[in-house]
Amino acid sequence: MLRFILGIFGAFFSFLTIGAVLAALAVGGVFWMYGRDLPNHEQLSQYTPATISRVYSDEGELIDEFAHERRLFAASSEIPDLVKEAFISAEDKNFYTHGGYDPLGIAAAALSMAQGGALRGASTITQQVMKNFLLSSDRSAERKIKELILATRLEATLSKEQILELYLNEIYLGQNSYGVAAAAQTYFNKKLSDLTIEEAAYLAALPKAPSTYHPVRERERATDRRNFVLREMYENGHITEAEYTEARAQPIRSVQGGEYESFRRSLPPRNYFTDEIRRQLSRDFGEAEFFTGGLSVRSTLEPDLQAHASTALRRGLEKYDRSRGIYRGNNLFVPPERLENEIDWRISLEEADLPRDIDGWALAVVLSLTEDRAVIGVEGQEVSETDFIPLSELTWAARRGQPRPRVPDDLLRLGEVVYVKPVVGDDGGISHWSLRQIPEIQGAFVAMDVNTGRVIAMQGGFSYQKSVFNRATQATRQPGSSFKPFVYATALDNGYTPATIVVDAPIEVNIGGEIWRPKNYSNKFYGPTPLRTGIERSRNLMTIRLAQAVGMNKVAEHAEAFGVYDDMKPYLANSLGSEETTLYRMVAAYAMFANGGERVEPTLVDRIQDRFGRTIYRHDQRQCLDCDSLVVPAGLSPKIVSDREQVMDPITAYQITSMMQGVVERGTAARTVNLPVPTAGKTGTTNDEKDVWFVGFTSNIVAGCYMGHDNPRSLGRGASGGGMCGPVFNEFMQEAVKVYGGGPFEVPPGGYFLKIDRVTGQRLPDTATGANVVAEYFRDGVDPVFGYAVDGGFAMGGNLPLFSRDEALSATEVTTSTGEVKKIPQKAGFGTISSGGLY
Repeated sequence: MLRFILGIFGAFFSFLTIGAVLAALAVGGVFWMYGRDLPNHEQLSQYTPATISRVYSDEGELIDEFAHERRLFAASSEIPDLVKEAFISAEDKNFYTHGGYDPLGIAAAALSMAQGGALRGASTITQQVMKNFLLSSDRSAERKIKELILATRLEATLSKEQILELYLNEIYLGQNSYGVAAAAQTYFNKKLSDLTIEEAAYLAALPKAPSTYHPVRERERATDRRNFVLREMYENGHITEAEYTEARAQPIRSVQGGEYESFRRSLPPRNYFTDEIRRQLSRDFGEAEFFTGGLSVRSTLEPDLQAHASTALRRGLEKYDRSRGIYRGNNLFVPPERLENEIDWRISLEEADLPRDIDGWALAVVLSLTEDRAVIGVEGQEVSETDFIPLSELTWAARRGQPRPRVPDDLLRLGEVVYVKPVVGDDGGISHWSLRQIPEIQGAFVAMDVNTGRVIAMQGGFSYQKSVFNRATQATRQPGSSFKPFVYATALDNGYTPATIVVDAPIEVNIGGEIWRPKNYSNKFYGPTPLRTGIERSRNLMTIRLAQAVGMNKVAEHAEAFGVYDDMKPYLANSLGSEETTLYRMVAAYAMFANGGERVEPTLVDRIQDRFGRTIYRHDQRQCLDCDSLVVPAGLSPKIVSDREQVMDPITAYQITSMMQGVVERGTAARTVNLPVPTAGKTGTTNDEKDVWFVGFTSNIVAGCYMGHDNPRSLGRGASGGGMCGPVFNEFMQEAVKVYGGGPFEVPPGGYFLKIDRVTGQRLPDTATGANVVAEYFRDGVDPVFGYAVDGGFAMGGNLPLFSRDEALSATEVTTSTGEVKKIPQKAGFGTISSGGLY
C-alpha cells in the first residue's frame, strides 16, 4: 500500500517535473522566437529626445520657441524626488525593486484575459519605456512578450535613474506637452522645482489618459485620479498624513482654468523676425533638426528698437491709408440679441478671428449710436463712461462712394466689430477712443549694424497675424532710384570723379521696335550737371547716360558683388532700378557704403548652441586682439581685426556716401529726414508711384523702408520715397542713434579735397563758401578734368526751351576768397519732352 502511494506520488511528481520542464521549454521557445530581431535597446543610452528650439533676444530674453512636440528635456538630477515619487506611486510602486517586469501583475492580467475579460495592462515603467521608444502601441500578446523581453534587457543595460529619466522626458501628458518639464510649464507655468505636492500628483495622474483628466472640462474625474495618486504617495511613505490631507483638500488650479497665467503670454507674439529665423534655420539645418533639436538661438534682435521699428512703419502705413479717406471695416458683426448682455458680447469679441498684435489697438463692438458718438464695448477693458468714439474721430473716413459722415450712423453699424485706439486726456487717462483700420497698403522695414550685418530690427508688414508674408525678405520689388548709387559707384570705380559732368537731356531708346523715352520726375532737363546733383536730385536721364557710358555689364557686376542681385540683366532700364530685389538685400548693400566698402553678410542670428550647450554656429568671425585683457586704456576700445573682402574701393565708398549726405541735407529727403548725426541715404519711387523706398545710414546703423500694395498699383500722384518712407526712417533712427550714437563718416587715406560748385561742377578756390559749395574728395594722383560732359553717346537735342540754374536749385550764390558774393551765370537747359521711366 505504501509502495502504491509512493508510486502514485512519484508519478505525480514526475508529471509535474516534466510539465514544468516542458512549460519552461515552451516559454523559452516563445521568448526565443519573439526575442529574435528585436530593436536594439542599447540605442536608448544615446537618447536625444525631440525638444523645443528656443530663440532669445540679443540680451538673452526668451522671445519665441518652436517644436513639433513641446518637450523640455530635464536630466534625472534636475527632476525633484517629489515628482519621481508621484509617478512611481501612480504607475509602478515597485520600480526600484523589480527586474523590469511585475510577475504578479502579469499573472493577474493573464487570468483576467483567460476568464474572458479585456486585456489590461500590467506594464512597469521600464516596459512603458520600451513601448514608447521601440515598439508599437497595439494591445496584443505578441507586443507584450516583446516588451517584457526588452524590459529585462534594458534593466541590465541602464540604471534605474536612467530608465526613469527616459520615461519622464518622453511621456505624453496632454496639451501637446511631452515630458514632465514641459507639462509643468503648460499646466502651472512653473519649473519642476516649484511644483506643490498636489500639482506633482496631478501630472502623475495624466499618463493614463490625458484628455480624460483635463483640469477644467473633466475637473471631477481629474480630482479623483489626482487624489488616488496622493493616497498612493502617502501609503508608500513619500508624504506624511498631514501633507496628504492638505494636498487632497486643494482644488485643481491650472493655466487652463485661468488660475495661472499662461507661459505663452509671457512671450511676445510671434513676429516677422522670429518667423524669418525659423525659415532660414529650417533651410540651413533642416526642418526636422530645427523643430526637434533643442537648439538655443541667440538672435540679433533688440526688442526696444524692434518695437520702435514696428511702430514707425505702422504709423507711416496708417498715415497714408487715412489720407485716402476710405473706410473698409472688418465685415464682422455681433448679433443684436448679444449686445444687451456684457458677457455675451465679450464672448463674441473673443471669438472674432482678427489680428491682436497691433500695439495700442483694441477690438471693440458698437453697442449703440447717437447723434454725436458711437458707444462701444472694448475687449479687455472694464466698462467705462469713456467707452465711445466721438463724431470728430470718424470724419476722416467714408465708405466707398459715400460722403463723409454727418452722424456716426452714416459710417458705423450697430454690432459692428471695429478697431479702436485710446485717446489720452489731460489727466493722463483715457478720454475717448478713435476709430482705426488695418491699411490696404503694406510695407517693410529693416535696420542693421553697418559693421557686422547684425539685423537689430525687422518688420515685414503691418501685422504678422494679418499676413505672415515677410515683405522685407520675401517680397521682390523694383527699388527705383534707390538703386542709382550703385550706378554712380561703378562710374567712380572706373575712372570717373565727383567733378565729372553728365548731360541731363532728353533720351530716346529703341527697345525691340518700341521707343522708350525716360524722364525726370520734374519733367524738366537741366543740361550738363555734376554727379553729386544727379544723386541729390535723383536725375533719371543723367543716370541712364552715365550707365550707357560706363557699360551696363559693369553696373551689373557691381550690383551682384554687393548682393543686390544674383544675376542682374544688363538692360539700360535696370540702371533706374527696374529689376526687382528685396529690401533685406538693399539694406545690406548700403551697409557696405557706410563701412568703407567691406562685405557684410546680414544675419538674424549671433550664435547657435545645440542641446548640450556646444556652439555650432557663430556669425562674427572677426578677431578681437584685446578682448582677453583685463584692462583697456581709457578712451580706447578693443581692437578688432577683419579679413573681410573689400567689395569697393574705400575712397569710392566715401565719395558715394558724401553724395548721399547731400540727398538728406538738400535733396529728395531733406524735408523728412533730420537726425542729430551725419546721415546719408537715397529715396526711390517707381513708375506710376507703385513702390516707394528710402534706404539710409549713419556711421553705425543702416536702415531701409519700403511701401506699396502687395498687388502693385499706383499709390497716387505725389507719393514718393522721401515723403512716405523718409518719416518712417527718421522716426526709427531718432531712437537708434540714442543707443548707437553716430559721428562723421570716416575719410579713408589716399585722397584730397577740392571745392566745386555742385550745380555747374566749376572748380572753386579753397576759401570759397556758400550753399552751393561742396568739398569733393579725389584720389591722390588723379587730376579732375573740369568742363568735359559725358553724354553716353546719346544726342543732346536742340532748339528747346531752357531751364535756368534758379529753376534747378533755389540757392545760387558763392562767397569768394576776397569775401565777395557772386552769382554763378545761368547754364543751359532743355525742354519738357514727355517720356517715361523710374525715378
